[in-house]
Amino acid sequence: MGNEITDNTNDIFQRLRNGEALSFDEPDFYKLAEVAERAMDIMVDLNSSRTNKDIRTQLSNLVGYQVDESTTLYTPLSSNYGKNIKLGKNIFINQNCQILDLGGVTIDDHVMIGPRVNLLSESHPIEPESRKVLIAKPIHIKKNAWIGAGATILPGVTIGAHAVVAAGAVVSKDVPARTVVAGIPAKEVKSI
Repeated sequence: MGNEITDNTNDIFQRLRNGEALSFDEPDFYKLAEVAERAMDIMVDLNSSRTNKDIRTQLSNLVGYQVDESTTLYTPLSSNYGKNIKLGKNIFINQNCQILDLGGVTIDDHVMIGPRVNLLSESHPIEPESRKVLIAKPIHIKKNAWIGAGATILPGVTIGAHAVVAAGAVVSKDVPARTVVAGIPAKEVKSI
């Protein structure tokens, strides 16, 4: 079985979403840079927008569907793709949020995201010989969760409904519903 792309269900973006580790030497790896340029172009307009309506219009361009008018984003925002971001309703995203979404980032209804939060659905192997490989795993932030300022959510993590991630936490494992986590690495500190 070769690396040939035979149809849209096997393109490089779907392969990443399916959890396939992709080498930088992959013939279609250049497509990641192309979509990053598209995202950067949109973010220039998004981050220079002056009204919530204009921000939502540009955010809709980035993600590829109409963002609900109950969602509020305070710019700047940074994303390397955009099309794998799924946003619910009544979401608040504060300034300087970075979303690397090649693996998929889903944010359910009523989620609050503090300033300088990193949602990173992509990573690389630890071993030096294979570090030039991209691995993507989805992030899911469930209903009514709160992600505190400066927190980092790593690939493959689900934040449960009504959970709280304390400011500055680095979350590498799933957070159960109605749980507060804090620290590096994040650990449960209380139940709600």
